[in-house]
Amino acid sequence: MFTINIYLRFALIAICLLGGIGLMLAYGFWYAFPFLLTGIILLAGYIAFGTVNSAGQLVQQMQFVEAEDRLRLTWKPDWLYKTPRAFYYILKGTLAMQRKSQDEAEEYLEKARAIDLPTDNEKAMVELQLASIHANRGRWKQAQVAYHNLKKLNITEPQIKMQVAEFDKVMKNRGSIQQAKRMNKGGIPTKPGGKRRRPKMR
Repeated sequence: MFTINIYLRFALIAICLLGGIGLMLAYGFWYAFPFLLTGIILLAGYIAFGTVNSAGQLVQQMQFVEAEDRLRLTWKPDWLYKTPRAFYYILKGTLAMQRKSQDEAEEYLEKARAIDLPTDNEKAMVELQLASIHANRGRWKQAQVAYHNLKKLNITEPQIKMQVAEFDKVMKNRGSIQQAKRMNKGGIPTKPGGKRRRPKMR
């Protein structure tokens, strides 16, 4: 998809609107009309779509810091058109996960989930990430809900299918994962009779 550089867009908006106003004052409305119309279209596109497309391209290139900076240039996320708004929250959640900020990631992904995404592939992206967050935090009931939602979707994207297959293994082995986490918390192993083995005295 063709995307105008955001800084070029800002410059064109300023030139068209300010230049149009100047022409209107000097020569009349019809001289200024093409400039004003172009400026308004560019401004409306920015308000409706923000910087989501270009930020998504940066995420694909693994430029996560640059992607976060680009998303900050979206003026009013709540004013975005429905689908770009959902992708804005998905990107924010994905970037928060990269920073290991689980609470922030969950908050943004829940916002994306609340929006009716256009395809099952996008819905699967959200459910998969939420399921992963819940599983990593040991919240298996919530992970099961997200996993159940995920399995009802008609996923066509091969990469997402592979990720779902990997998460299938996590759900099947969750008992072993829970046991391993309990072991990692420390404590002295016990014999089948329930008594702890004491270390040998030297």
